Amino acid sequence: MPDDRRHRGAHPEDPVLFGPDWHGALRQAVADLSWLLSRQYASASALKVVGDRFSLSARQRTAVMRCAAADDAVASRKSRETSLEAAGPGRVLIDGYNVLTTVEAALAGGVVIVGRDGCWRDMASMHGTWRRVEETPVALGHIGRVLHGADGMAGREVVWLLDSPVSNSGRLKGVIEEVAGSNGWPWRVELVIDPDKPLAAARDDLVVTADSVILDRCGRWLPLAREVASTLTGVWVVDLS
Repeated sequence: MPDDRRHRGAHPEDPVLFGPDWHGALRQAVADLSWLLSRQYASASALKVVGDRFSLSARQRTAVMRCAAADDAVASRKSRETSLEAAGPGRVLIDGYNVLTTVEAALAGGVVIVGRDGCWRDMASMHGTWRRVEETPVALGHIGRVLHGADGMAGREVVWLLDSPVSNSGRLKGVIEEVAGSNGWPWRVELVIDPDKPLAAARDDLVVTADSVILDRCGRWLPLAREVASTLTGVWVVDLS
């Protein structure tokens, strides 16, 4: 059956799974999982222990895993986090799907969760195929205005990295280029097999992502999805930090 959804909004069960009645348990689950990760417990087995203790659903366990982090990982990420105003030299490398889907979800009323490292993350899933939703060009516009509205960002080269194995990445490339062209933003889009590798290896450029695997290995990074989503009204934010 074709996927004809037009928004990157909330899952039908999210109002219950991430409603106020669950906030306390979810926050404690994040704290407990982070405690175990800080003591070198394997993530899969630790998540099962914590998830079973609080009787979490699969979707809630995913949220807890995305928000938890070992103490040393949080400290390391925070030490390399920067702001647009203090971005310094170099290009801006954007983890395309990671950033875009979070802003789309924020615009569409999807739940946005806050992790221990301060990043805002969505609960959307790609399943190997990208589809355009009504929020896509709007989200790109918000991203561009926040990014280029900061002091020192004028004329800076921005490179969007998209996963080429994801179906329709070429179409998204065209949408990004169209939005950039109409606004005069110096954006370039590259389709690469695995964006994680160049992003994690970046040292002279500014990395834009909330992917924990990349954050634990890259140099300077910026939580742009948080910066953009925090400028929007009516965003459904659940702080699990």
